[in-house]
Amino acid sequence: MVVHRELSSLCQDLGYSARALYSLSNSVSEHYHDAMIPKANGEYRLLHIPDKFMKAVQKSIAQNILSYEDISPYAMAYRPGGSTKANAFPHVGASMVMKLDVRKFFDHITYPMVKEKVFPSEKYSESNRILLSVLCVYNHAIPQGAPTSPAISNIILRDFDNRVGDWCGKSGITYTRYCDDLTFSGEFEPKEVKAFVKKELFKEGFFLNSKKTIVLRNGQRKEITGIVVNEKAAVPARYKKRIRQELYYCRKFGIDEHVKRLGLPESTEAYARKLLGRINYVLSVEPDNDEMKRGRAELLSWFQSTS
Repeated sequence: MVVHRELSSLCQDLGYSARALYSLSNSVSEHYHDAMIPKANGEYRLLHIPDKFMKAVQKSIAQNILSYEDISPYAMAYRPGGSTKANAFPHVGASMVMKLDVRKFFDHITYPMVKEKVFPSEKYSESNRILLSVLCVYNHAIPQGAPTSPAISNIILRDFDNRVGDWCGKSGITYTRYCDDLTFSGEFEPKEVKAFVKKELFKEGFFLNSKKTIVLRNGQRKEITGIVVNEKAAVPARYKKRIRQELYYCRKFGIDEHVKRLGLPESTEAYARKLLGRINYVLSVEPDNDEMKRGRAELLSWFQSTS
């Protein structure tokens, strides 16, 4: 268990002087800039991006303090071994899947919550609790874009995840959470599960986004964090179709010429590495996909010939 009663021990673990940390904490707003990134639904998400110095300090907090905190086994994001695949696989073959969404997830994780649950008085002196909390919060909440925010979100929802997971386990329901996406599968009454989750979320200061409740039954395509889980785990056909098309043009024109035709600003090697990464993702979900195996072998051969 990480304990920081003295400022000196905190500074030693983080690798920064007290003067540097307090200087940063006294000018937090000067160390962020905003950025808008597109979401899959066509909307945009506002990110608060820390500058180089703030990001470095937050990375140190995440690595040297937050990474030692326990999180729930039901949390599948922002953890060693966590992934969209780990989140989807437990639900493969289920007769029914329900997906719920936490409304404005990061915005509801506020300074008091961070101070009380992430840096509790049992482990930290009051001054250290305040310092660390200030360094992890921007505009009264944890910022999307900060290295500390993912780990903090898992710590904040640890008790919620365990309560919901235990309750679901007793009812034969499978539960996982990937960031603000809650997934339930099995045989159950959706309204009953939703009511329980809503009550438990409220205890922690969160709310369900009722507009994003999705219930999928037999005969419908069940997709969880980008993976189809109906009978076996599979990457959506549209994703594989795009890779198939790119491999076709790479074979027809050669990778260099194909990149030129696309007018991409990146190098041929960078494009090929991205394509290989997408193929490897498909194979991590569908290890017996012969078409993707051939594509991977061709790309690896190309890399070997250009080295």
